[in-house]
Amino acid sequence: MPQPVDPRVLGATVAGGAVGVLARALILQPVGDPSAVAWVTFGINVAGSLLLGVVVGWLDDRRPLLRAALGTGALGGFTTYSAFAVATALWISTPWLAAGLAAASVIAGVGGAIVGLFLGRRISDRPGRVELPEDAE
Repeated sequence: MPQPVDPRVLGATVAGGAVGVLARALILQPVGDPSAVAWVTFGINVAGSLLLGVVVGWLDDRRPLLRAALGTGALGGFTTYSAFAVATALWISTPWLAAGLAAASVIAGVGGAIVGLFLGRRISDRPGRVELPEDAE
């Protein structure tokens, strides 16, 4: 049976999401060249993956409101799979470039997340250790 959603977690996620979407819009708004939007979106997604890795590595299962606001909310709103998919689809006239962009996005995103997890765990002084819920502060 699904657990009910905590209204505080939902509120933190929505507020964080608004901040993340606004940040992405502010970065993309001045980009005048439509072909550059795909590369800027690529950068946003890689940076967001890195930052999400930091948040997850740092907070782990602790501070659920902060993790919801920063992780699911802000970084979920900041990064965008749909814009990545559309940008790749728009490049279909150059299939090798479209495939390269798609592959680079996935590889760089996963790489960023791995580096972020490493950094987040170092910040929290728990390198590689997953804290059990009963040990959480």
